[in-house]
Amino acid sequence: MMIISVLIQLVKMLDWGEEGHRTEAEIAGLRSAFIQEVAVWHKLDHPNVTKFIGATMGSSELHIQTENGQIALPSNICCVVVEYLPGGALKTYLIKNRRRKLAFKVVVQLALDLARGLSYLHSQKIVHRDVKTENMLLDKTRTVKIADFGVARVEASNPNDMTGETGTLGYMAPEVLNGNPYNRKCDVYSFGICLWEIYCCDMPYPDLSFSEVTSAVVRQNLRPEIPRCCPSSLANVMKRCWDANADKRPEMDEAVSMLEAIDTSKGGGMIPGDQPQGCLCFRRYRGP
Repeated sequence: MMIISVLIQLVKMLDWGEEGHRTEAEIAGLRSAFIQEVAVWHKLDHPNVTKFIGATMGSSELHIQTENGQIALPSNICCVVVEYLPGGALKTYLIKNRRRKLAFKVVVQLALDLARGLSYLHSQKIVHRDVKTENMLLDKTRTVKIADFGVARVEASNPNDMTGETGTLGYMAPEVLNGNPYNRKCDVYSFGICLWEIYCCDMPYPDLSFSEVTSAVVRQNLRPEIPRCCPSSLANVMKRCWDANADKRPEMDEAVSMLEAIDTSKGGGMIPGDQPQGCLCFRRYRGP
């Protein structure tokens, strides 16, 4: 009998459904996606990437040890076991700070963690393809670690081999939305959106429907509105990363260098270091 502790690890489970509830093709697709995720994740080793512990597919007598005892899992469950990160999702952390906002040095540190993790992935020829704050986790020291490699792929040498609308709307690059060939620069675009989100502790395009976002991003070059209080050094990173032309976007190692060069000693976040109230520069509800 295999027992997995969830007190020190995170267990991601994939249930391909009871017999008769899914077609053979659907089950095969789910199993293939699971194998692909494990194939990518297990070989990664970086302080800003969630550590892979192990995986099992359809094992019998699989039990999870919880604070309330053991839970037996059915044999049609796939599990990926990774390190436990008590800080939860970056998105949740940003939502909690939506009114208070973050100090500028915290903004830059979170952004650097994510940028370094992505730079490492790209150095390993891995394209994440679903970069968003929901897929980033925080450890007890608030270090960001990239997680969820369910749609990650080894970058194709021929860009024409990577097509298809993959990712999460709001973070997807124009070339992905258009169904055009793409490469690792689609992650750079998504990073730019995440950078805005980390600075503002807000959601991009909250008032637009899916179809409106898709049309406006591709045809009207819509991007999130950068607050006037945002230092030009950080705003420049956002703008370069979400450029409509993928070739003009920086590589992630360049984005790391740009962020490392930012001076945070004088503040610059939506919460000034010497003031209790957040920035009110472009939305009425901003600030405490």
